[in-house]
Amino acid sequence: MGLSLNPGEFTPWEKVGDNTDLLFYEGLHGAVVSNSVNMAQYGDLKIGVVPSVNLEWIQKIHRDNAERGYSAEETVDTILRRMPDYINYITPQFSQTDINFQRIATVDTSNPFITRNIPAPDESLVVIRFKNLSKTIVDFLHVKNMIEGSFMSRRNTIVVPGNKMGLAMEVILYPIIHNLINNK
Repeated sequence: MGLSLNPGEFTPWEKVGDNTDLLFYEGLHGAVVSNSVNMAQYGDLKIGVVPSVNLEWIQKIHRDNAERGYSAEETVDTILRRMPDYINYITPQFSQTDINFQRIATVDTSNPFITRNIPAPDESLVVIRFKNLSKTIVDFLHVKNMIEGSFMSRRNTIVVPGNKMGLAMEVILYPIIHNLINNK
């Protein structure tokens, strides 16, 4: 029997097995910190995956139209209604994450409310920022050699072509997760 939850509602907590080596959580609130909740304290490795704001809105407008039948105006109303939560709860989580993968479009997304198409991965770059290089040790030279077109933009940031995001995640995260499990 599946749960019937409304947007913004959480599924109940479930006990994790005693012999669990890794818990993978995917969702909007994995690193939320508020007056009553501090999810960020529980994660050994927190990864943020986020598009730039205008790209996020383009994707939301298209998704809400295709999957829910919402007009662009209805989706804009939803965005505006949720803006305080976005500012106070969603965005601050990316300061709590150990690694952020942020997709940036390389085509004009200046007005997300009239854009007809979601920019393709080939029309974007992914900015990957590491919060603490002593915690998330990464071999930047290896990543640059493995991913053609990648470059360092800061000492803790590497940029890869948008269509290489999956590969970048594999190359970067495999050794980090391997070390976490080995050192548990």
